[in-house]
Amino acid sequence: MIAPLTDAQRTWRREQRTRLLEQRRLMPSAERRSLSDLVIANLDRIVEARDVKVLGIYWPIKREIDLLAWAASVAARRPVALALPVVTTPKAPLDYCVWRKGDPMTRGFWDIPAPAEQVPASPDVVIAPLVGFCGCWRLGYGGGYFDRTLAAGPVRPFAIGIGFEASETPDFTPATHDISMNSIATERRIILSADVP
Repeated sequence: MIAPLTDAQRTWRREQRTRLLEQRRLMPSAERRSLSDLVIANLDRIVEARDVKVLGIYWPIKREIDLLAWAASVAARRPVALALPVVTTPKAPLDYCVWRKGDPMTRGFWDIPAPAEQVPASPDVVIAPLVGFCGCWRLGYGGGYFDRTLAAGPVRPFAIGIGFEASETPDFTPATHDISMNSIATERRIILSADVP
């Protein structure tokens, strides 16, 4: 049964985030690139199977998997618009704005680059980086932005989480504010939620 987080669960999540982010930070660059290529290959399989008009991606920080070149290649071979998330109001859902490779960028919330010209977009597929995962549940950075975004729209986009197999956290307990991903891609596998057609 999904319930609000207990103090013990909050502590566990903080400890897991610290451990997993440090593990990712210490991963050798060559290993991260090699594993990232395998994750992106699995991600590509998921996206190729979907009818996508607007693809929500992210600007990589903290050694996250860099999808920018892959996303630009998707947009070059299919009629797909790309969009980046922008924090316009703290602790509110993210806004997605159209992005093309080479577009001018500005420093946004937490100094994450955002499109300088902010043209709103409504992705039908969104991709989010994982700090950790359990099944199709995503452990993020703890700000709740992605969960709020998925919960806010009239039509929920198909949500894909991506990360490394080593970030699996089998003891994760979902809370009332957590929203399950439709799919998770790692370097070894693709996990689909039971409700994916």
